[in-house]
Amino acid sequence: MAIRLAETTPKPALSSVAVTTTARLHFGFLDPSGRSRHPFGSFGLSLDCPRTRLTLEPAKTQSVSGPEASRAARYLETIGKARGVSSAFRLVVEEAIPPHAGLGSGTQLALAVGTALAQAHGLSITPLEIAALLGRGARSGIGMATFEAGGAVLDHGPRDGALPQLAARVPFPPAWRVLLIIDPDAKGLDGARELAAFEAVPAFPQAEIDDLRARIVDAALPALQTADFATFCAQVGYLQDRMGAYFGPLQGGAYTSPSVAAVLQGLRSEGVTGLGQSSWGPTGFAFAPTEAEGHRLLAAAQRHAPRSGLRLTLVRGRNHGAEIRTSYAGESALDRE
Repeated sequence: MAIRLAETTPKPALSSVAVTTTARLHFGFLDPSGRSRHPFGSFGLSLDCPRTRLTLEPAKTQSVSGPEASRAARYLETIGKARGVSSAFRLVVEEAIPPHAGLGSGTQLALAVGTALAQAHGLSITPLEIAALLGRGARSGIGMATFEAGGAVLDHGPRDGALPQLAARVPFPPAWRVLLIIDPDAKGLDGARELAAFEAVPAFPQAEIDDLRARIVDAALPALQTADFATFCAQVGYLQDRMGAYFGPLQGGAYTSPSVAAVLQGLRSEGVTGLGQSSWGPTGFAFAPTEAEGHRLLAAAQRHAPRSGLRLTLVRGRNHGAEIRTSYAGESALDRE
């Protein structure tokens, strides 16, 4: 009796993998010194822009182009070597979050590149593992959490040698808006300067750590769930005041950029409470409860801007993670959004 082989449909050849991810705001640490029994612990928010958008496709020789190409090339090479990838790829970075602006550009680029390579080569690797391989997220897990799910997120901080894990995630109210105040001529602390800063800061009192934790867990996060704008702004504003006072001696004041500081101080004089600086800056932010109020906030910020070089833009919170699209032989399918 003849044996008939089962008919199989071969998997079509990979055409490309496209990844789009977005910026995040870092509101502050519960323990900014990192010296307590529960060091750091970050609170932040995913935004719908600025974005990092890239495409990876098989190629005969390796090439990387576009904004942040040199950093993207390092990430691609590091992940490839770590996971034994010998294939060549063409990586095009079509759009990138501004670097050194306090918007999480490095982590989002690293996760986008690592995820694209994992999809293209069939690697089983999580965003947390990508971050560990590429030296991202040692203190804050905000970038990893927002890449995966978006929303407003709180992490536990690093524990027992492991990267920070997600502690809580709450969707950002869709009606609310975020004003970004970006100074392209200023730069926040990074690299060796950032490491030196954390070594120089004093211990943070345990009573203040406990107070900040209670304010975020018991007030700010529930306020997001009930769309209690005033309470959320008050708690983020308080956290920002503490971060500004603590890190001020290392960054020349509560805010890195004098121009951003002028706008924030002007908004504060008009009664705005939910405002501050993301991470080391220089990007500043302020919240509005509606689109209409957002445009009024934007107009007020323009009045207080000391020079025309600042970029003022109104954005939304983002309540989903990175978009990953894989195309095979002319077909495009949405793998995850």
